[in-house]
Amino acid sequence: MTNDQWGAAVRLLWGPPAKPARGPKRGLTLEGIALAGVGIADAEGLGAVSMQRVAGELAVTKMALYRYVPGKAELVALMVESAMPVPAALGAGPGPGAGVEPAGGGWRERLEVWARELLGGFRRHPWMLEATVGVRVMGPRELGWMERALAALDGCGLSGAEAMDAVVLLAGHVRGIAEQERAAGAGAGGGAGAGEGPDAQLAVMLGEVMRTHRAEFPALGAALASAAEHGGRDQALEFGLERILDGLGLLVARRADGAQG
Repeated sequence: MTNDQWGAAVRLLWGPPAKPARGPKRGLTLEGIALAGVGIADAEGLGAVSMQRVAGELAVTKMALYRYVPGKAELVALMVESAMPVPAALGAGPGPGAGVEPAGGGWRERLEVWARELLGGFRRHPWMLEATVGVRVMGPRELGWMERALAALDGCGLSGAEAMDAVVLLAGHVRGIAEQERAAGAGAGGGAGAGEGPDAQLAVMLGEVMRTHRAEFPALGAALASAAEHGGRDQALEFGLERILDGLGLLVARRADGAQG
């Protein structure tokens, strides 16, 4: 999305869109348009979404759809905003898509819940991994997720830049796990490893290779054997999440010590 297109996306996401100066009375809603696009993307992927396809789903002409949304970039922005789970901290209350902050939880517990809920959103709508990259206009829900994570770190002694980097690091781990799960699901087919997580599928593939080449890769062979011995469960999310939060904990403690010194 280029600079001259941002204004339209901002108006669609953050304020009531300008009413058309002429033409028939508006019969569609931005929410309905977004939901139609989300339905297509959930079923067939983001590549299947087009203005023509969405117009067909809504039983209107493509030109009629353009009276509401100026192009596909803005359409995708509306879809992301519609599909993004509602951050609990923005007052959504209980309900589908609304998160639940742990009662009395500290920054670590709150960020752990945040990360798991974000992963849940990517699992429900894998196409959002493609739709939420690059410089683009973000809507209230998406910015609400950033606000919620930053609020969890408020009072921890981190600078604004450090808190932002911490959120980016955590989100990057979540996205990485979601990307691997998506790739594993798409590539498993009906062969060995189908229906298993990416770690398990990788172990199956490498196991075949290790049968004849283990002597060339002794460390890898030993790691795979140990993983199999302990059940071979996919633990990449938990392991990475704990290590990131452990590191943040050390930084928070260092800042606290510096403030007392």
